[in-house]
Amino acid sequence: LQETGSFSTNAILFPTGRNRLLPQSNDIITQIKEALDADTSMKLMITGHTDSDGDDKVNLVLSQKRDESVKDALIRSGIGANRLQIDGKGETEPSAENTTVAGKAQNRRVVFTKINE
Repeated sequence: LQETGSFSTNAILFPTGRNRLLPQSNDIITQIKEALDADTSMKLMITGHTDSDGDDKVNLVLSQKRDESVKDALIRSGIGANRLQIDGKGETEPSAENTTVAGKAQNRRVVFTKINE
């Protein structure tokens, strides 16, 4: 993140159709927090993506709610809310085909991008 300005992960997990972070997500949330602690001027855009299962409008709202959950977890860890923005994309920007289990898993991701101001 600090070197490239962007970091994409499939390690932030949620129950199907929900926005509650699963405990397995804690390690990556901690790593993002540590990157923000290391550079206190860094601000991030949190962009959530879903696979194409279900309604596209529902997936858009779900990705936005999931982004809020990630943002809230970082705020609870001590990161200022003013350093975090969200931009859920739903299923609109797949990184793989949504026709296979592996492709769908790849599309369910969160991207962190440094905001340059």
